[in-house]
Amino acid sequence: MKSIAIWGNTFQGEHLEGLANMLESLRSEGFRVWIHSIFAVYLRQRGVEIEEFEIVKALPKEAECVFSFGGDGTFLQAAQWVGSREVPILGINTGHLGYLTSYSLDEATEILEAVKADKFTREYRSVIEACCEGMPEGFWPYALNEVAVLKAATASMVTVHAEVDGKYLADYMSDGLVVSTPTGSTAYNLSIGGPILQPTLECLVLAPIAAHSLTMRPVVIGASSRIRLVASSRSEESRVSIDGRSFLMPCGREIQLCKAPFRVVVLRRPDSNFANLLRKKLGWGL
Repeated sequence: MKSIAIWGNTFQGEHLEGLANMLESLRSEGFRVWIHSIFAVYLRQRGVEIEEFEIVKALPKEAECVFSFGGDGTFLQAAQWVGSREVPILGINTGHLGYLTSYSLDEATEILEAVKADKFTREYRSVIEACCEGMPEGFWPYALNEVAVLKAATASMVTVHAEVDGKYLADYMSDGLVVSTPTGSTAYNLSIGGPILQPTLECLVLAPIAAHSLTMRPVVIGASSRIRLVASSRSEESRVSIDGRSFLMPCGREIQLCKAPFRVVVLRRPDSNFANLLRKKLGWGL
C-alpha cells in the first residue's frame, strides 16, 4: 500500500512531535498522503509541516488505507469518513483506551514496514443500519458500535417495545436499550453488563440499561435479524444515539434496525489475537 489518507482528532497535545515524525517518514518513504482538512488546519496551527501533502474533505478514491490518529471515538469518525467503501482503517492510539487501535506512535518504524509489505490481519466488522422517520438531514445512520434508545428526561424512565423479525420480544422498562454489534460489545454494552463478543462474529446484543425487572437480561440474536423498536415515556420524547451521535425522537415513532450492506475493515497487527487484546486493553482475567 502506497496511498494513505489521514484522519485525526484535534487533541493531540504531547503527540505532536511523534505525528510530525510519522508524517516525515511517510514523505521520505514516497507515500502519497492526503490529510483531512480539519486535522490539517489543526496540525498547521501547531507548527507541524504538512505543505507537501494534499488536503481533502472527502476520502480520495485512490486511498488504499486510512490512518486514524486518536482513540476509539476517532476511529468511529474515521469509519464514517470511509463510509460504505470498505477501505481498511489502521488505528494508531493517541487517546486513552484505544481498543480499536493496533499501534502507538512510538511504533512508527514497525507501522511503515507493515504498510509497505501489507502485513496486517484484516478483520471485517458488521455494521448496524438505523431507519426512522424524522432523522436529522445529513445524519449518518450507521453504527459500528451500537444504537441506543434512551430516556430523554433524567427523572423518568422509558419503555422500549422490541420486536425481532416481526415477532414480539419484550417491553423494556428501563433507562434505555442498547443494540450492539460484536465490535461494540466492549463499549457501552460492556458497561451495562452485556457479554463480550469476539468482534468478527455475526450477531447483535440487546441489553437494557438499568432495567426495572430482575428478569430482563441481555439477549444475543443473529446479525441478519430485523429489529423494530418503539419507545414510550411520560416525557413524550426519547433520545436515539448512534455511535454517540444523537437526536431526539417523539415517542411512538418506530426505529428499524438491520445489518448494513457493507462492513468496516479493521487492520490489526499480524500477531494480534482476541484473548491478548482483552488482557492488554481491558485487563481481562488479570
